[in-house]
Amino acid sequence: MQRLIAFFLLIFSSPFLAVMYIVVRITSNGPFIFQQIRAGKDKKPFIIYKIRTMEENAEIKKQKLLPLNERTGPVFKIRNDPRFTKVGKILSRSGLDELPQLINIVKGDMVFVGPRPFPIDESEKIPRNYDKRFDVLPGITSSWVTQGPDRLSFAEWMRLDCKYVENKNWTTDLNIGIKTTLLIIRFILKI
Repeated sequence: MQRLIAFFLLIFSSPFLAVMYIVVRITSNGPFIFQQIRAGKDKKPFIIYKIRTMEENAEIKKQKLLPLNERTGPVFKIRNDPRFTKVGKILSRSGLDELPQLINIVKGDMVFVGPRPFPIDESEKIPRNYDKRFDVLPGITSSWVTQGPDRLSFAEWMRLDCKYVENKNWTTDLNIGIKTTLLIIRFILKI
Protein backbone atom coordinates (compact mmCIF):
# COMPACT_ATOMS: atom_id res chain seq x y z
CA MET A 1 0.00 0.00 0.00
CA GLN A 2 2.80 2.45 0.91
CA ARG A 3 4.55 1.74 -2.39
CA LEU A 4 1.36 2.55 -4.30
CA ILE A 5 0.78 5.78 -2.32
CA ALA A 6 4.43 6.78 -2.89
CA PHE A 7 4.04 6.16 -6.63
CA PHE A 8 1.03 8.48 -6.86
CA LEU A 9 2.69 11.12 -4.65
CA LEU A 10 5.72 10.99 -6.93
CA ILE A 11 3.52 11.66 -9.96
CA PHE A 12 1.63 14.40 -8.08
CA SER A 13 4.87 16.12 -6.94
CA SER A 14 6.59 15.90 -10.35
CA PRO A 15 5.75 19.53 -11.32
CA PHE A 16 7.34 20.74 -8.07
CA LEU A 17 10.37 18.50 -8.70
CA ALA A 18 10.67 19.94 -12.23
CA VAL A 19 10.72 23.49 -10.82
CA MET A 20 13.25 22.48 -8.15
CA TYR A 21 15.40 20.87 -10.84
CA ILE A 22 15.63 24.18 -12.68
CA VAL A 23 16.27 26.19 -9.48
CA VAL A 24 18.96 23.82 -8.16
CA ARG A 25 20.73 23.57 -11.52
CA ILE A 26 20.69 27.36 -12.10
CA THR A 27 21.91 28.26 -8.59
CA SER A 28 24.73 25.71 -8.15
CA ASN A 29 27.01 23.30 -9.96
CA GLY A 30 26.42 19.58 -9.73
CA PRO A 31 23.65 17.07 -10.25
CA PHE A 32 20.06 17.64 -9.15
CA ILE A 33 19.81 14.33 -7.30
CA PHE A 34 22.24 13.41 -4.54
CA GLN A 35 22.78 9.67 -4.18
CA GLN A 36 24.42 8.00 -1.20
CA ILE A 37 24.72 4.45 0.09
CA ARG A 38 22.83 4.10 3.37
CA ALA A 39 22.17 1.25 5.80
CA GLY A 40 18.61 -0.05 5.59
CA LYS A 41 16.73 -2.87 7.26
CA ASP A 42 19.16 -5.39 8.77
CA LYS A 43 21.92 -2.92 7.76
CA LYS A 44 21.46 -3.91 4.12
CA PRO A 45 22.98 -1.18 1.91
CA PHE A 46 20.79 0.74 -0.51
CA ILE A 47 21.09 3.95 -2.52
CA ILE A 48 19.09 6.85 -1.08
CA TYR A 49 17.89 9.69 -3.32
CA LYS A 50 17.61 13.31 -2.22
CA ILE A 51 17.55 16.70 -3.90
CA ARG A 52 21.14 17.93 -3.69
CA THR A 53 21.35 20.65 -1.04
CA MET A 54 25.12 21.02 -0.78
CA GLU A 55 28.01 22.06 -2.97
CA GLU A 56 29.70 19.58 -5.23
CA ASN A 57 32.24 17.40 -3.41
CA ALA A 58 30.50 18.01 -0.07
CA GLU A 59 31.47 14.52 1.11
CA ILE A 60 35.15 15.27 0.51
CA LYS A 61 34.86 18.65 2.28
CA LYS A 62 33.25 16.89 5.27
CA GLN A 63 36.67 15.63 6.40
CA LYS A 64 37.87 19.20 7.06
CA LEU A 65 34.69 20.00 9.01
CA LEU A 66 34.78 17.00 11.37
CA PRO A 67 36.13 19.12 14.29
CA LEU A 68 32.98 21.31 14.00
CA ASN A 69 30.57 18.39 14.47
CA GLU A 70 27.71 19.41 16.80
CA ARG A 71 26.52 15.85 17.51
CA THR A 72 27.56 13.33 20.06
CA GLY A 73 27.98 9.77 18.83
CA PRO A 74 29.06 8.64 15.37
CA VAL A 75 26.84 10.98 13.33
CA PHE A 76 27.99 14.18 11.66
CA LYS A 77 25.69 17.21 11.77
CA ILE A 78 26.32 20.95 11.70
CA ARG A 79 23.22 23.13 11.88
CA ASN A 80 24.72 25.91 9.74
CA ASP A 81 26.84 23.64 7.58
CA PRO A 82 28.92 25.85 5.23
CA ARG A 83 28.55 23.27 2.44
CA PHE A 84 24.84 24.11 1.97
CA THR A 85 23.89 26.10 -1.11
CA LYS A 86 21.46 28.99 -0.54
CA VAL A 87 18.56 27.07 -2.06
CA GLY A 88 19.77 23.83 -0.49
CA LYS A 89 19.58 25.25 3.02
CA ILE A 90 15.90 26.10 2.52
CA LEU A 91 15.15 22.69 1.00
CA SER A 92 16.93 20.88 3.82
CA ARG A 93 15.30 22.86 6.63
CA SER A 94 11.86 22.33 5.11
CA GLY A 95 12.47 18.63 4.47
CA LEU A 96 11.47 19.06 0.82
CA ASP A 97 14.86 17.67 -0.23
CA GLU A 98 13.56 14.27 0.91
CA LEU A 99 10.87 14.09 -1.82
CA PRO A 100 12.93 11.83 -4.12
CA GLN A 101 12.90 9.23 -1.35
CA LEU A 102 9.44 8.40 -2.63
CA ILE A 103 11.45 6.47 -5.25
CA ASN A 104 13.05 4.53 -2.37
CA ILE A 105 9.59 3.66 -1.07
CA VAL A 106 8.41 2.52 -4.52
CA LYS A 107 11.55 0.34 -4.76
CA GLY A 108 10.85 -1.16 -1.31
CA ASP A 109 14.01 0.19 0.38
CA MET A 110 12.14 2.61 2.66
CA VAL A 111 8.73 3.45 4.13
CA PHE A 112 7.11 6.75 5.09
CA VAL A 113 7.78 6.42 8.84
CA GLY A 114 10.73 4.63 10.42
CA PRO A 115 14.21 5.32 11.80
CA ARG A 116 16.18 7.61 9.50
CA PRO A 117 18.85 5.72 7.51
CA PHE A 118 22.50 6.49 8.21
CA PRO A 119 25.40 6.50 5.77
CA ILE A 120 27.22 3.16 5.92
CA ASP A 121 30.31 4.52 7.71
CA GLU A 122 28.17 6.08 10.47
CA SER A 123 25.88 3.06 10.84
CA GLU A 124 28.88 0.80 11.44
CA LYS A 125 29.82 2.93 14.47
CA ILE A 126 26.40 2.83 16.13
CA PRO A 127 26.66 0.86 19.41
CA ARG A 128 25.18 -2.65 19.22
CA ASN A 129 22.64 -1.91 21.95
CA TYR A 130 20.80 0.22 19.38
CA ASP A 131 20.73 -2.47 16.65
CA LYS A 132 16.95 -2.82 17.13
CA ARG A 133 16.54 0.30 14.99
CA PHE A 134 17.71 -1.78 12.01
CA ASP A 135 14.91 -4.36 12.48
CA VAL A 136 12.53 -2.30 10.32
CA LEU A 137 12.72 -0.44 7.04
CA PRO A 138 14.04 3.12 7.41
CA GLY A 139 11.65 6.02 6.93
CA ILE A 140 11.47 9.42 5.31
CA THR A 141 10.38 10.78 8.68
CA SER A 142 10.58 9.56 12.25
CA SER A 143 9.77 10.51 15.81
CA TRP A 144 13.28 12.01 15.96
CA VAL A 145 12.29 14.51 13.22
CA THR A 146 9.11 15.55 15.04
CA GLN A 147 10.83 15.88 18.45
CA GLY A 148 13.23 18.55 17.21
CA PRO A 149 16.38 16.86 15.93
CA ASP A 150 18.62 19.79 16.84
CA ARG A 151 17.72 19.46 20.51
CA LEU A 152 18.20 15.73 21.03
CA SER A 153 21.44 13.97 21.93
CA PHE A 154 22.53 10.94 19.96
CA ALA A 155 21.51 8.61 22.82
CA GLU A 156 18.02 10.20 23.00
CA TRP A 157 17.70 9.86 19.23
CA MET A 158 18.62 6.16 19.34
CA ARG A 159 16.26 5.51 22.29
CA LEU A 160 13.40 7.13 20.32
CA ASP A 161 14.17 4.90 17.32
CA CYS A 162 14.26 1.73 19.45
CA LYS A 163 11.05 2.72 21.25
CA TYR A 164 9.40 3.28 17.87
CA VAL A 165 10.43 -0.20 16.67
CA GLU A 166 9.13 -1.81 19.89
CA ASN A 167 5.76 -0.03 19.68
CA LYS A 168 5.37 0.28 15.89
CA ASN A 169 1.74 0.51 14.75
CA TRP A 170 -0.28 2.40 12.15
CA THR A 171 -1.63 5.00 14.62
CA THR A 172 1.93 5.97 15.63
CA ASP A 173 2.90 6.21 11.96
CA LEU A 174 -0.15 8.36 11.22
CA ASN A 175 0.62 10.64 14.18
CA ILE A 176 4.27 11.09 13.10
CA GLY A 177 3.16 11.67 9.48
CA ILE A 178 0.69 14.39 10.52
CA LYS A 179 3.26 16.10 12.78
CA THR A 180 5.83 16.05 9.98
CA THR A 181 3.36 17.52 7.48
CA LEU A 182 2.49 20.31 9.94
CA LEU A 183 6.20 21.07 10.47
CA ILE A 184 6.71 21.38 6.70
CA ILE A 185 3.66 23.63 6.29
CA ARG A 186 4.77 25.83 9.20
CA PHE A 187 8.23 26.20 7.66
CA ILE A 188 6.84 27.03 4.20
CA LEU A 189 4.51 29.69 5.66
CA LYS A 190 7.52 31.37 7.33
CA ILE A 191 9.38 31.79 4.02
